[in-house]
Amino acid sequence: MSPALRLLPMGAEHLAAVMAIERRAYEFPWSEANFRDSLHTGYSSWVLLDGEVLQGYALMSMAVGEAQILNICVSPAHRRQGLARQLLDHLLLLARAAQMERMYLEVRPSNAGALKLYAAYGFDLVGRRRHYYRTVDGTEDALVLARDIGDIGDINRPQPALGSAAGDSG
Repeated sequence: MSPALRLLPMGAEHLAAVMAIERRAYEFPWSEANFRDSLHTGYSSWVLLDGEVLQGYALMSMAVGEAQILNICVSPAHRRQGLARQLLDHLLLLARAAQMERMYLEVRPSNAGALKLYAAYGFDLVGRRRHYYRTVDGTEDALVLARDIGDIGDINRPQPALGSAAGDSG
């Protein structure tokens, strides 16, 4: 991570900047209430700052040996700089430190960049949630991906791309 970049626990003071990114990044963003509930519940919630500029954030729940990535987002203006990888690395390290055994997430089949990132981290397709995400024209399925946390040393090991079982992943 660049010396100027800092990962900090997300707090209420970050919500205005988080919401600004959320609204730029998604047609159907999380509400501020979703973020407040996540903070109140005690989910692992992090912001990535460059100086005082919030560039991304990540939220994860952990319980009964399983970690669930709830949201990873990088500001559209700061994408393709490895920031999502830094956030994902951090979540994996935290999950491993908390002795979680498996990590799950949902992703849109149309989100090719995220699918490529998760495949590189060894996430595999384990299910599909029909009509999970809203779209302008209706709904889109969610692909449910998972990986064993396993040996922390394998977090950044290149993995084969998600196969055709991912359906319309591209």
